[in-house]
Amino acid sequence: MPDETTDVLLIGGGIASASAARELRDGGFDGRITLVTRELDVPYHRPPGTKEVLRGEAKPDASPVLPPEWYEANDVDLRTRTSVLALDPAERTVRLQTKATLGYDRALLATGANVRRLAVDGAGLVGIHYVRSLRNGAAVRRDLEGLDAPRVVLVGGSYIGCEAAASLASQGVSVTVLMLESEPLERTFGPEVGAWVRRRLEAGGVEVRGGVDVRSFVPVTPDDDESRVAGVALADGTTVPADLVICGVGAVPDVMLGKRAGLTIGAGGGILADDRLRTSAEGLWVAGDIAEPESALHGGPVRIEHEDVAARQGAYVARQWLGADEPYAVVPYFFSDLADWVSLEALGAARTWDRTVVEGSLDDDAFAVWLVDGDRVRGYARFNGAGDLDRARDLIAAGGTIDAAVPAG
Repeated sequence: MPDETTDVLLIGGGIASASAARELRDGGFDGRITLVTRELDVPYHRPPGTKEVLRGEAKPDASPVLPPEWYEANDVDLRTRTSVLALDPAERTVRLQTKATLGYDRALLATGANVRRLAVDGAGLVGIHYVRSLRNGAAVRRDLEGLDAPRVVLVGGSYIGCEAAASLASQGVSVTVLMLESEPLERTFGPEVGAWVRRRLEAGGVEVRGGVDVRSFVPVTPDDDESRVAGVALADGTTVPADLVICGVGAVPDVMLGKRAGLTIGAGGGILADDRLRTSAEGLWVAGDIAEPESALHGGPVRIEHEDVAARQGAYVARQWLGADEPYAVVPYFFSDLADWVSLEALGAARTWDRTVVEGSLDDDAFAVWLVDGDRVRGYARFNGAGDLDRARDLIAAGGTIDAAVPAG
């Protein structure tokens, strides 16, 4: 017998679990809800970590998903700083780090993702950072403020690298972006749009170097692994000076708990689920970065790391528990800001596409782009407010063609 029981168990302290708790209470659920997380803080929004928090404009505790007092006021048992060590779906129990066992009727597994770390020499030097949490962003800020005229290197040309580079350069910090791909955000939107993003970054003072491979981090004191970083050594034999490095080279879904419990891991690295986010284990659902559910929109299982997706999936699971019964069919949405230089919104999270079609002109400050596979639109993005997001969402959901999206003439 478990030491205690709960009606609903939410495992993970991100926006998916918080959204599920809110949806349940808003929907009239009066059973016991327990949210367990190893996080130090109440569930919070992560995007400010490379924006307001990194710029020193906001504190790490300034972006909660729900007010901290909401949990007690709505009778949600929130247990921060509490890891789940083991999950037994057959018995519907978990073992906590306190050694206590907790039984549940139904559970949501939403443990998020961890940063992908660079496995190169010098990776442990002082001054090398990864930004996943708001506390990470604040730690970078503190480190920066202790340096005189710091030279900052961002490793990675995706959202983390571009957002952090823009945030720091907008404050006059010397910033260089290093990336394997030729252009920033190229893997998401293609080389033409990537070149446009590069021009915006360079106009803001960011040096962008594409097509380079990081081989090691160079210490201030040779052969001293506890020294501060002094540079980034590249495969071409050059070294880029750096007093501080931020690595943004992706994330790894935190599926260890589910994997040990016997859940199936998909090709995308997440936990496989059906089109209602149900795992192969009775009474257990998934949401957020670890979820890899069947998707009619994408033609198979898909895992997406976007905050809006995590929030919607968490709320969706709660509605299923309240009696709803429809497949999860939301067109994925994502947003990003590069300082006040670029604002972008994207739809679809296209897995495959063979060309892009631009609405407007890449010579302008605002335009939109369709990601096209054959003649079918798979994704859409608008930059600085151009285009029609609602129309694009409807076309993607309906499997529309590029001719319907951008009529000839």
